[in-house]
Amino acid sequence: MHGYGPTPQQQTTSRPSPATLTTVRVILVTVTVLSCGLLGWVAMLRLAIVTRRPRDWVLLVVVMVLNAALFAFIVSTPDDPDDMSDASVLLMLLWIVALLAGVITYYLYVEIRHYSSLRSLGSPAPYTATATAHPTPLPYQQHPAQQHQHQQPQQHHQQPQPNPYTVQTPPPTPTPAPQRLDQVRAELDELSDYLRKENREGEGR
Repeated sequence: MHGYGPTPQQQTTSRPSPATLTTVRVILVTVTVLSCGLLGWVAMLRLAIVTRRPRDWVLLVVVMVLNAALFAFIVSTPDDPDDMSDASVLLMLLWIVALLAGVITYYLYVEIRHYSSLRSLGSPAPYTATATAHPTPLPYQQHPAQQHQHQQPQQHHQQPQPNPYTVQTPPPTPTPAPQRLDQVRAELDELSDYLRKENREGEGR
């Protein structure tokens, strides 16, 4: 007989604690704000590695392109703020605010939702062997065939016993019908003989 093989060990993924997650989020948001959105790709890279979804990798590339374009725009502006036009200043401010708001909001929302879904799912059920265990019968439970065998001798022994206090009446004796018929037949023969004699005597007179 072949025994069961070793049960496969469950692959447990180490999930960071809530304090660690909060610390990492605070650091990434602070870096993004202090860099005016130029390092927003770091938060998006962390999000893409955690979720491993193609959409997050695509957004990481988009944020990196926007950061590179913003850096090139800042470098192309004159060093003296007074020489910058109002349109350039407004465009740069809107660019930085939109990049900061988009990266921080999306990063916090998706990462918090990701870990909340993992926590709600919980750990999967451990691996159990597929051996079928037969339930052991209790001491007071017997097989139906054994119960039937035990009941049959009892039914044979339990025969009705006559009651000694009841008076048994003898069965009625039948009347001998053939003897009665023979007697009637003999009487009829005697009567017919007697009538014949009477007729003979009347004729003789």
